[in-house]
Amino acid sequence: QLQLVESGGGSVPPGGSLRLSCVGSGFSSLDYSIAWFRQAPGKFREGVSCTDTVGGGTDYADSVKGRFTISRDGAKNTWFLQMNSLKPEDTGLYYCAAGVRLFERCVLATNPYDDWGQGTQVTVSS
Repeated sequence: QLQLVESGGGSVPPGGSLRLSCVGSGFSSLDYSIAWFRQAPGKFREGVSCTDTVGGGTDYADSVKGRFTISRDGAKNTWFLQMNSLKPEDTGLYYCAAGVRLFERCVLATNPYDDWGQGTQVTVSS
């Protein structure tokens, strides 16, 4: 079982930026997909961005394209989500998730991800 710990959340005004971090442990030599999800009160959990540990392909939700960037510290099992031009609708609890890669590229659905962090809160408000 993988261990994932998120950090970097906070409260910012609209237009602000945050960088979330996800530190993982317990990885084997398998190819994994790593994803960021978010959940606002009363809403379903939605995929924000994902990447694969082999190949580094990425995907983004339409709502964050051009504003969010997923990246990895290549030397460590640490992934980042750089969030710029934040909007109030970006508010939510952000989770890091990981799972053995099952498809040609990572996907923004929850099913393929077996291990989840506890989440870090992001609040965008004036």
